[in-house]
This record gives sequence, structure tokens and C-alpha cells, in this order.
Amino acid sequence: MHALRERILHDGRNLGRGILKVDSFLNHQVDPLLIDDCGRELASRFRRVGATKVLTAEISGIAPAVTTALHLRVPLVYARRSRPVTMPDQVLLTVAPSHTRGQMVELIVSPEYLLPHDRVLIVDDFLATGQTILGLARLAQAAGAAVVGVGAVIEKSFEGGREALTRLEVPVESLAIVTDMSGGRIVVA
Repeated sequence: MHALRERILHDGRNLGRGILKVDSFLNHQVDPLLIDDCGRELASRFRRVGATKVLTAEISGIAPAVTTALHLRVPLVYARRSRPVTMPDQVLLTVAPSHTRGQMVELIVSPEYLLPHDRVLIVDDFLATGQTILGLARLAQAAGAAVVGVGAVIEKSFEGGREALTRLEVPVESLAIVTDMSGGRIVVA
């Protein structure tokens, strides 16, 4: 995706320690046309897996996940980081390390929205270490659902996330791959 690559190079900021700031178009302020294009592309790449739900993590994964779900015409479920009073007492819960928060975060889904017959496509804004995505996969598996694919808008290939996801044995697709952020640079394949 040429437009995404250009936005990363033009508007992305390398904050050091592997942090790529893209909040001017992806995960704070959202460019809806670009994110719609991302969702359309992810939907196209995963149409063949027969997903019945798209699953993501609150909050920055929601924008690309909702456009992917829209183009696949399936519901979006997002894992919350805290349990609201409207959620049942029995929930699906796991923890995962957050690179940007520097701590463990909870991922919580109401079991009424992930069912044993579901085929789950996981979509997130970033694939870095893969730990958040693996947490989402644990939630789907705890519900008895099948994970059928993983899509990311931006992959930081130097953090090893793709390798961590091999045990899921599903297709993994990224729309842009950042290969190096050393020395303040941002190198996109």
C-alpha cells in the first residue's frame, strides 16, 4: 500500500526504543479514507478464510478492524482493557504486555460475542512482538473459536512478532513493514 508507506515516512516519528508514532493518521487522529483503504485491502487478503468475526484490542486497533469488518460484512469484537458494569460476571480474560504503556494490560471479552462456531480474524494497528495478538488468540481459543488469520496495518519486523505468531498456524498479513528504526530512522520495505 503505497499511500500508507508514504504516510509512515512523511508523518511517522521515531520516538526511540522501537516506538513509531503514527497517531496523526492511525491511532489518535484517524485518516478515515486511508484507514478505509487499509480495511478494504485486509478484507481482500483474508476473504478466502471465511471469517465470521473480526477481533481486535481496545483502542488503537478499532479503526482498522472496523473497516476490515465492514468490507468483510462481519461483526467486530474488541477486547476491553477494563470490565464495564454491563459485562457479565463470567468473562474471557487474559493479560499481555503493552509496549507503549510499558506494563501488562488486561484483554477482556464478553463470552456472548465469541462463540465456539466463530472463525476469528485478528486485526491490529501494529504487529511488533506479537504479544497482544497472541493474547487475542488466547481469548478466541478460550471461547472455542478458531483463529483463521492475523492482519496488521504496520509490522515492525525487527521485533520478532511474525515469528512469535507461527505457532498459530494461520496466514499473517501486514500492509506496511518497517524493517529498521535504528539511529532515528524509519525504513519501510
